[in-house]
Amino acid sequence: LQGIFVLGLPYALLHSGYSGLFLIILAAALCCYTGKILIACLYEENEDGQLIRVRDTYEDIANACCKKLSPRLGGIVVNMTQVMELIMICILYLVVSGNLLSHSFPYVPVTEKTWSVIAFVTLLPCIFIKTLKIVSKLSQLCSLVHFIIILVVMTYCLTQIRRWSWAKFRLSIEFEEFLVSVGVIIFGYTSQIFLPTLEGNMKNPGEFRCMLNWTHFFACVLKTAFALTAFLTWGEETKEVITDNLPSFLQTLVNLCLLTKALLSYPLPFFAATEIVYACISRGNHSNYRSPLFALGVRGSFLLLTLLMAMFVPHFALLMGLTGSVTGAAMTFLLPSLFHLKLRWEKLSFLEKCADISVFILGFLCSLAGIICSIKGLLEVFG
Repeated sequence: LQGIFVLGLPYALLHSGYSGLFLIILAAALCCYTGKILIACLYEENEDGQLIRVRDTYEDIANACCKKLSPRLGGIVVNMTQVMELIMICILYLVVSGNLLSHSFPYVPVTEKTWSVIAFVTLLPCIFIKTLKIVSKLSQLCSLVHFIIILVVMTYCLTQIRRWSWAKFRLSIEFEEFLVSVGVIIFGYTSQIFLPTLEGNMKNPGEFRCMLNWTHFFACVLKTAFALTAFLTWGEETKEVITDNLPSFLQTLVNLCLLTKALLSYPLPFFAATEIVYACISRGNHSNYRSPLFALGVRGSFLLLTLLMAMFVPHFALLMGLTGSVTGAAMTFLLPSLFHLKLRWEKLSFLEKCADISVFILGFLCSLAGIICSIKGLLEVFG
């Protein structure tokens, strides 16, 4: 929930003004809600009225919703969507790593793509990751590095408090720039892809809803505080990545911390994507598809694919925006609300049905607007 997207929040406030602060709070509430209803779809009531976990993954939920059309259609669609988004996230981390290294060592005569290859070499041990426990420890280190970055930026901003002025906030907004801000704010909270696995691995799954409430609350507070202090410090001079506004002596330190964070963030989407692909391939009875060597081959192939795409796909940022508008909105808003309505319609109150329908409509509009803006950007690039 506190990913690299956080560094773009001050820039989002630049283009969204006071409405951006409201959006940060609203996005936290909506993503927390869709996380809860997604997990609710994993459970069914037994004869005694007790909730029993009858499904394990996002795929199982989709299959249950589409079983009348085709037993596996929903799962195929969801898996394709998940893998597509996770691949894009992994590639983004490689691209970002190359960019950060080139900015941290500008005097070294090495291209940005070469730096990406160097970053890729440090990620090779990922092919040996077999359990979520290893990923969780890396993610814990990632969180620690992230808080160091936030602390450095906010401390510097607090030393510049004499420059702060609420007059820097915009009252009027431009529609296209506002849509970009909406995308940055909303997709900074997305975690739905990982929630079924996370809830299934908790020692006490009954605490899941409480955990979700507190994590989204603290994420919202930290995002608001960070975005506000940074924007009040630099105002109209706020850059797309706020660390670019820092003095040079701090910029190198923060860039190296960001590089560490990007590399430590890679294993989570990598592990999730390879697990989905491996599960789909090894579902048959052929013993060769379930061997450890084959699993190693799947992870190695996936790792190499992310490098090749990071190196050779042109205009990746625009393609990422287009993919994110489709997959991100679908996995975060559209599918959770749709599945919840489908599986639990008879159990839902009128207000719950209205809430699910509203989230679905909002997700559809966000996705549509993002697709239009991304396609427009691609058309401009290609003339």
